[in-house]
Amino acid sequence: MQDWKSLYEAVLNGDAKAARETTEQAIAVGVEPLKLVHDFMVPAMDEVGRRFECNEYFVPELLISARAMKSCLEVIRPLLTARGDQPVARVAIGTVKGDLHDIGKNLVAAMLEGGGFEVIDLGVNVSPEQFVNAVREKNAQIVAMSALLTTTMPSMKTTIEALKQAGVRQKVKVLIGGAPITQKYADEIGADGFSDNAPAAVALARKQVAPPA
Repeated sequence: MQDWKSLYEAVLNGDAKAARETTEQAIAVGVEPLKLVHDFMVPAMDEVGRRFECNEYFVPELLISARAMKSCLEVIRPLLTARGDQPVARVAIGTVKGDLHDIGKNLVAAMLEGGGFEVIDLGVNVSPEQFVNAVREKNAQIVAMSALLTTTMPSMKTTIEALKQAGVRQKVKVLIGGAPITQKYADEIGADGFSDNAPAAVALARKQVAPPA
């Protein structure tokens, strides 16, 4: 029986072509799709996150590994959807109103997808109403907001207030991040969590939706 450790290595090293081809080969010989995800892809992304935290990997390495993971998921996702498998949770992510920066947001979105989450990417300059609609219409369980400018940070508080007014705040976990964001600010505006990097954001999201011990 073939060992699919090469899939782990391809994702870890950011080789999107090899990652996709290995995934296709494994599926073709009957390997369970979720086994590939849980035994090789997620551990590879976890190792990417560890290396990032230890300053062995930097943002470019994160991006290419996330891209390799995405290439695998393009093969696997339709198979899981067809048989009704559910994602870890559904995340609506976006850069808040007035802010057009998307590199950090895109990286977090890719890492979340690699971690088994379904990602609803709302893009940049996202209004509070768009976040509310994602919860109402697409049943997002997590709202993830990014801001790179201090001038757009207040939009995060406005969005949380909008979720309250719409009567859906209790249905979602609100996570925030971006260069000027701190845990203190998250506490002040009533967010459920804060992260200053993509791997930590995935760990935080997992923790928020984990069943009580």
